[in-house]
Amino acid sequence: MSTVVIGTRGSPLALAQSGQIRQALERRWPGTEFRLEVIKTGGDAWALQPPTDAPSGKGLFTREIEEALRGGTIDLAIHSLKDLPVVDPSGTGLMLAAIPERGDARDVLVVKPSAASAYWRDGSGESPTDPILATGSLRRSAQLLLKWPQVRTAAIRGNIDTRLRKLRENAAWHGLVLAAAGLDRLGPSVEGLEVIPLPFETMLPAPGQGALALQCRSENAATRGLLNALDHAPTRAAVTAERTFLTGLGGGCLSPVGAYASIADGALTLQGIAWLGDSPDPVSGIAVGTIDAPEELGQKLARQLLSPAP
Repeated sequence: MSTVVIGTRGSPLALAQSGQIRQALERRWPGTEFRLEVIKTGGDAWALQPPTDAPSGKGLFTREIEEALRGGTIDLAIHSLKDLPVVDPSGTGLMLAAIPERGDARDVLVVKPSAASAYWRDGSGESPTDPILATGSLRRSAQLLLKWPQVRTAAIRGNIDTRLRKLRENAAWHGLVLAAAGLDRLGPSVEGLEVIPLPFETMLPAPGQGALALQCRSENAATRGLLNALDHAPTRAAVTAERTFLTGLGGGCLSPVGAYASIADGALTLQGIAWLGDSPDPVSGIAVGTIDAPEELGQKLARQLLSPAP
């Protein structure tokens, strides 16, 4: 029996995601052993520090795992796609061998029911007094303020269970924002809280949010062959459009950028929002293309936002 070593972060969510992929591979390839190898990243150490501005540089949660992959310590890396830098990995000897079917790409607002939850859910009732919502994302903060200008945001860091605990313990906080896919995959207890999905009209996700990236060495044909069965072409097209849009804007982990691509009747529709330069106001737009040309669609929307019509 051959063995494939899978590199993953050690957070509860990363382990849950990697475990689900391992099970899918074991069902597809029962003659192969798949073993998880936990690798600590710089992002894991940063997440334990008090909330401050995000450190510069890309690949905060992926760099050490990619180094292990290139060095041959592991055969396969599993990342949350939104954490993976948008540069093409092929130049580094690595490739995105598979992008499985995407989970829920939305963000969710997790609120205390006593904190005017009906107001957050559908706008009914009175706004809570001095509302504070916790998030560690500039993208989420910027879009929250577009929807609810009276909101103040508070910095938060840590894994999902840690964030939920901090929400319960902090009497001043009304809620926090999380990725829906993370809640779905980890299944933490939200007893005593209400989970409100945020529609794309309110909050566009990070490019690639809800999707996983299965990465291997470009020359490792055996592992590539194992992973082909998990690649989901519609998801790959959608997230490729989103990530190309981000690249076209020159955006990175410090830029407030949201994007979501959907497929219907053979058409690929991409929505995007971004805060460019020093402007306090965002630019946003929608572009439509075909599923077989996602890069062109991402570039088209980026050009549209960079050079808006007069």
